[in-house]
Amino acid sequence: MKREKNVSGVGMTSARTRDRLIDRLRGEGIKNEAVLERIRNVPRHLFVDEALASRAYEDTALPIGFGQTISQPYIVALMTEALIEGLSSDKKLIKVLEIGTGCGYQTAILAPFVQHIYSIERINTLIPRVRPRLSQLQVHNLTLRHADGWRGWISQAPFQGILVAASPPKVPQDLLDQLDEGGRLVIPIGTRNSQQLQRITRRGDIFKIEKLELVSFVPLLEGTEG
Repeated sequence: MKREKNVSGVGMTSARTRDRLIDRLRGEGIKNEAVLERIRNVPRHLFVDEALASRAYEDTALPIGFGQTISQPYIVALMTEALIEGLSSDKKLIKVLEIGTGCGYQTAILAPFVQHIYSIERINTLIPRVRPRLSQLQVHNLTLRHADGWRGWISQAPFQGILVAASPPKVPQDLLDQLDEGGRLVIPIGTRNSQQLQRITRRGDIFKIEKLELVSFVPLLEGTEG
């Protein structure tokens, strides 16, 4: 029987280490206390290889294999905050589409703020790792699919939020089409050497673009793998 990793953490994955990370994120401008509390409570060391556990609460991206990374906590917090801004504490977004499940860390952070997350991962090998990890953390409001993120998830559209954890050179039209009225798309746009995180809000046929921050993500590739 496979032994589950310790959720509470010890040493460099302890509560004190997490508190230091939260202080740093707050200092970097993250204001939503519910998001900060979720970052504090989700054990990031569960989402990385044991060899990297001592670095889990550094504010940095870390490799998860297959050329992919777990995003740095600041970026995860920023994207979550941008998606749910203005949402009252007793409300949740109804449906959110996540493009790029990866290791599931962003999914876990987002889960309390959404009634249901539809998450797409193009690398099939990553998916069996995600399910037990999120189940251990009692994240059950999730439907996970191996598919091409460029195409979105037409059968479940429209979405009140779409969050993309990889960077296309331009916004995929299918994602704009699947955005609900008033919905938000948070997405990095650009090439490997120059990317900008944007928040795009739909008002009828008008899409308002807000430029948030320079970022660095893996490219959003078309098609599937594995």
